[in-house]
Amino acid sequence: MKFSLDVENNPTGWPDHTQLPESDGTFVKNFQEHPQSILLTDSITPVLETIHADGNYCIGQDSGIYWRLADPLEKGAEAPDWFYVPNVPPTLDGKYRRSYVMWQEFVAPLIVLEFVSGNGSEERDRTPLLRSGKQETKPGRFWIYENVIRPAFYGIYEVNKASVEVYYLSQGRYELVAANERGHYPIAPLGVELGIWQGSYQNMELPWLRWWDSAGNLLLSGAQRADRAEDQLEQLRAQLRSAGIEPQL
Repeated sequence: MKFSLDVENNPTGWPDHTQLPESDGTFVKNFQEHPQSILLTDSITPVLETIHADGNYCIGQDSGIYWRLADPLEKGAEAPDWFYVPNVPPTLDGKYRRSYVMWQEFVAPLIVLEFVSGNGSEERDRTPLLRSGKQETKPGRFWIYENVIRPAFYGIYEVNKASVEVYYLSQGRYELVAANERGHYPIAPLGVELGIWQGSYQNMELPWLRWWDSAGNLLLSGAQRADRAEDQLEQLRAQLRSAGIEPQL
């Protein structure tokens, strides 16, 4: 299937998410990345379900965001480790998304998160896209997010340094967000904060990237929510027994 790569023209006839590659064939860098993505998604889902009563939002985990046509096609995509797009349906034409295609939808992600596996230079690379004839420089990831994909928030998480830095798009440029008194970074449109939590998840003791609410309460994973509900139920049973009532719960 052939497509024009002339990005100056109207994208009529350009490929959609079912016609674009969904992987570049590379390995996930380490065993921590997938659990980290799952933890972020699992813990913020109740917040998103409250915000989006209609269910119109999507989350990508190591999934492609296509921002231009290129040859090969994969060169026109970035694949953030985690991103969230508000007010778009989770499926398109009854099909689950294989990638997020900017020229199909025109809605930028609200937040993009990258998990550093090397020294962080790729995630902070501001090299612009420059063309000379048929030759072009390879644009840096930071430049692509800031100038083309343009998520309102961009986070760079380094598990080896137990740190995260968060940028906010202001007047077309990313500005570093200052941590609050809890050492967290507010994501105001969601009413949450992003920060580092030291603990065990999926049999790994690490400084995990986690969400908190605006009052500083950790947003729990599904397993943590179930454990808390069981603890509360057991407390209720104990209170009933102390009052001489055999609980039926």
